[in-house]
Amino acid sequence: MRKFLHYIVVILVVSTTVFAGNAEAIQRSTAAAMDTTRVVKQEEVRSNVPLLSDSEKRAQRSFFSSFRNFFPFRIGNNAAENEKLLSSVKVFPNPIVDQISLSYRLSKQSPVSIKVMDALGNEVMTLLSQELDAGPQSHVFDTSNKLTNGFYFIRVSAGTETVVKRISVL
Repeated sequence: MRKFLHYIVVILVVSTTVFAGNAEAIQRSTAAAMDTTRVVKQEEVRSNVPLLSDSEKRAQRSFFSSFRNFFPFRIGNNAAENEKLLSSVKVFPNPIVDQISLSYRLSKQSPVSIKVMDALGNEVMTLLSQELDAGPQSHVFDTSNKLTNGFYFIRVSAGTETVVKRISVL
C-alpha cells in the first residue's frame, strides 16, 4: 500500500509540474520523489536537462504530451497514415426522382462497392462493385421504377472504409 501511494504522489507531482510547463521542476520533483534519501542539488538538475528546441518546448507545455511514451499505442504523425482512402462523398440531387449522381475521391486504387440500403439496413440493390483507380470518381445510376418512395441509405465502401449517406426517393 505504501508503494502504491508513493507512485500516486509521483504521478501527481509530475502531472502538476507538466501542467505548469516547467521542465526543470519535473526533473527536480521526480528525482526528489524517487530518491528520498538524497538531496538533489540545483546544479545537478540543470546539468541533466538537455537544451530543447522551440517545438519540443511547445510539446512539453501540453499536459498530455508527457504521457506520449506511457501508452502502448502510437498515434502516427505520418501524413500517409492519416490520409483517408475514401473522401468527399456526395450524393445529389436529394431527393432523388429517376437517377442518383454520386461523386467521391479515392486516394489509391482499391475495390469499391456502392449499395442502396433500406431503413432497416437490408441491401436493396448494388449499384457498383469493382476495382477503381485513384482520383476523383463520378457515377450516375438510373433508379426509375427500382426504388419505391421513402428513405434509403447509400453505402460507399472502399477497402476497409465505408461512408453512408441518407437519401429520399420521391
